[in-house]
Amino acid sequence: MEQLLKNQIQRLSEAYRQHKGLSLSRVSFLVRGDGQFLKNLKLPKKTFTIRTYDACIVWFMSNWPEDLEWPEDIPRPNVDETKRRAS
Repeated sequence: MEQLLKNQIQRLSEAYRQHKGLSLSRVSFLVRGDGQFLKNLKLPKKTFTIRTYDACIVWFMSNWPEDLEWPEDIPRPNVDETKRRAS
């Protein structure tokens, strides 16, 4: 399950990065305040909590460009519920 969640964050990050013309480290800093977070997610032993996942999803949901389609196969949960869980 963790690998699936990692993959979702990575795919959202890459789509957002490409659309905005940003570096991965810049997106990482915007999403988590840590320019290495997304790079480190690629490491096999790097783990994260569901709160971190929720916080990433809330950030992407709140900042997703209107002219970029959200990936169909990545669930887009209720913003209020996800914000509550992430805090």
